Amino acid sequence: MKIIISKIFLGEYFVVVLFGLLLLFSRCFHFSFGSVAAKNFWLFFTEMIAFLPFMFLLIGIIDVWFPKEKVERHIGPESGIKGIFWVIILAMLQAGPLYGAFPVAYILWKKSCSIKNIFIYLGAFSTLKIPMLAFEIGFLGLKFSILRTLFTLPVFIVIGYLMEYYLKNRQFKINNP
Repeated sequence: MKIIISKIFLGEYFVVVLFGLLLLFSRCFHFSFGSVAAKNFWLFFTEMIAFLPFMFLLIGIIDVWFPKEKVERHIGPESGIKGIFWVIILAMLQAGPLYGAFPVAYILWKKSCSIKNIFIYLGAFSTLKIPMLAFEIGFLGLKFSILRTLFTLPVFIVIGYLMEYYLKNRQFKINNP
């Protein structure tokens, strides 16, 4: 019992417990924070629950249908500009919130995708998805969308190269769950 209490208040669950206590406190004393935060939490939670099963299905398909050798050949460390092109296309064809890109980035990493291409994929996913571009063109115009893409895409490519340079000889690893 003592271990559980110390884990809750001193360990990894502290923020979650504190958030729950603040919600309960604000709800008991009729602060608007509690109702607004609970409503927003519920909206995000239902969106995530509706979206994540499809994302995990996509990850399972990628894991089974695409052999490691093929992924490494097309978007691995030696892929060059061709690899950048493929990860940008992959990012553009997906839909959903940004947290959906991280499991895909993990499976790409597991299949020997280069560090550079993973960071380019994450940047392109956050700004170049086709559904998002369609809304952007509808509201802000084609000229704005093209200019924004011409400015942001090279930035993500440079960030990818810089992160690869920074992380290349460091002994970092991703812990498997």
